[in-house]
Amino acid sequence: MAAESLGDLERALRDKKNSGNKLLVPYLTAGLGNWVEALHAVIDAGADAVEVGIPFSDPIMDGPIIQEASQKALEAGATPAGILSELRRSSFAVPIAIMTYYNIVHHAGHDRFAKELADCGVSGSIIPDLQLDEAGEWMVSARENGVDNVMMAAPSSSPERLRRLADNSRGFVYGIGLMGVTGVRNSLADSASEIARRLKEYTDKPVLVGVGVSTTEQAVQVSRIADGVIVGSALVQRLLAGGGPQGAFDLMRQFRNALDAG
Repeated sequence: MAAESLGDLERALRDKKNSGNKLLVPYLTAGLGNWVEALHAVIDAGADAVEVGIPFSDPIMDGPIIQEASQKALEAGATPAGILSELRRSSFAVPIAIMTYYNIVHHAGHDRFAKELADCGVSGSIIPDLQLDEAGEWMVSARENGVDNVMMAAPSSSPERLRRLADNSRGFVYGIGLMGVTGVRNSLADSASEIARRLKEYTDKPVLVGVGVSTTEQAVQVSRIADGVIVGSALVQRLLAGGGPQGAFDLMRQFRNALDAG
């Protein structure tokens, strides 16, 4: 793909990948405590991009940790408009991708939501309940507004579907490490490395693995094949426990150091 056709998210991650670095993309729940400070903290710790979750009342992909964080954020009054307003008031040294559910996108309208993301400096979107066969209109609106829409690939996907997902994903390709919801796991599923290996047969875009990557050891293990990892539940758990921005920084620094050493 020609460099001029790349969105900001994909360009940044490709540059890091091509320089030989493994990619670290934390996820945090917007609206949870002093989340903007936590967002800056994980960037300072070495994140290459950050996935910011807009809370939704029925988060079908999320396990109990992120569900709890979303519920607390909603109870505290978090709204999509308020979250985007907070992002608009800040600037960030790395690309920001929004993760949310299609109900929110549909309610706002494809073109309007994509424009709002772009106006807030958001360069990526991840919508886990929007299937490839139904995502055409949103992908057009996102692309026209400079937002890279990331597609998610499950371990159960057929070779043909993996190829289509990789071809249509922008920014990076999100390999789901194991079947099921997000959460902290004691061991890395074999499917995490396998989905990375399979995806890399079909694309030279950055391939990141999330869901089930909970420790630095797991991150290093899967990144022997993948281009990097998404770390969500482990970070959100730290924030729920009261770790705050400093706790977020310390955890992500551990992941950054491990990936760099590994």
